[in-house]
Amino acid sequence: MKNVLSWLLILFLTVSLLNNCLNSSVRKDIEQKASFIAHLRKLYSSGNSLSWPKPILDQEALSSFSEIGHLPEIQFPNDNQYSQEKELLGKTLFFDPRLSKSNQIACASCHDPELAWTDNRTFSFGHDRQIGTRNSMTILNVAYAKSLFWDGRAESLEDQSKMPIQDEREMSEHIDIAAGKIAKIKGYELLFEKAFGNKKVTKERIAKAIATFERTVKSSPSKFDQFIDGKTEIYTDDEVMGLHLFRTKAQCMNCHHSGYFSSNRFENIGNALLNSKQEDLGRYLVTKNFEDVGKFRVPSLREVARTGPWFHNGSMKTLTEVIDFYSKGNPESYQNRTTIHEGNTLTSEKSNMVRLLELTDVEISQLESFLRTLSTKTERINPPEMPK
Repeated sequence: MKNVLSWLLILFLTVSLLNNCLNSSVRKDIEQKASFIAHLRKLYSSGNSLSWPKPILDQEALSSFSEIGHLPEIQFPNDNQYSQEKELLGKTLFFDPRLSKSNQIACASCHDPELAWTDNRTFSFGHDRQIGTRNSMTILNVAYAKSLFWDGRAESLEDQSKMPIQDEREMSEHIDIAAGKIAKIKGYELLFEKAFGNKKVTKERIAKAIATFERTVKSSPSKFDQFIDGKTEIYTDDEVMGLHLFRTKAQCMNCHHSGYFSSNRFENIGNALLNSKQEDLGRYLVTKNFEDVGKFRVPSLREVARTGPWFHNGSMKTLTEVIDFYSKGNPESYQNRTTIHEGNTLTSEKSNMVRLLELTDVEISQLESFLRTLSTKTERINPPEMPK
């Protein structure tokens, strides 16, 4: 009996000692994590990006890299300088469905200010209820894009603003006919005169006015902007860790950097779906360069929480899905990656930057928490009164 009691006492003391050691280890681990996050919080909210931890970047990303931060001042082209009168004319035209063949579809039909200047659909509806072939990109912060559309077929907003008007699936109107219709509307005369000096209506002036308005559609300062400016406590611990992961382990900075959170380049993430009904050759359709097969413009991550569904085909319905896609390195991209187009055998090669990251569920959640801080609240925009 004595031996049993002695054994039980030894066992009790051993278990107690182990529990104390474990509790001490857990406490130490928690304290170390808290200390690390507090250190990161101080660095990232210091107002000086030079003090931030060094980002993890691939060699191919270095040539275009600039640190994330605030959006710079909007620059207007020399041949289309800003004026309030031109902005008002552009805004009016943007909301006017009479630019379309049916007189029912406006630019704002697919770029709704209440929906972060997109429509939150997989594909938009256009003329005669035709469905588009790509997800409608937001025009928020479009002034910072160096080319337009997923494939970059427009080099300026002045070029871009004409294209949806003429696209048979979208507004389906000839640009000259659209300009003629606007010219016949008496109420536009004063607007054109104030914007351009006389009442003359041309397709070039329509394009310049719409482009001017679109350049003014800019995000207000986000939670991220406030945090890096010194509002240290505005971020949760998960948001701080998400920011750090974004710049390091998750390697999002390879493609999403600068104040615009985009490299403004074209990348292949392996979702061209070659040799399928959903096939999209991307940038290749513009350049005809074989290396551009399956490449698409890197979108901005500003307002990303409000602009889903995501990717050129609207295939991702949640931000968690998007992050998980990159964490796994899109392993399905090598299925059906060769196709025949116009007699050419085309192959889509996924970028080496899209690879297995093995992010944990906690890290994926932290990244999503950070990404949501790049979005702002919906700002109500009053549509202008349509001229008669």
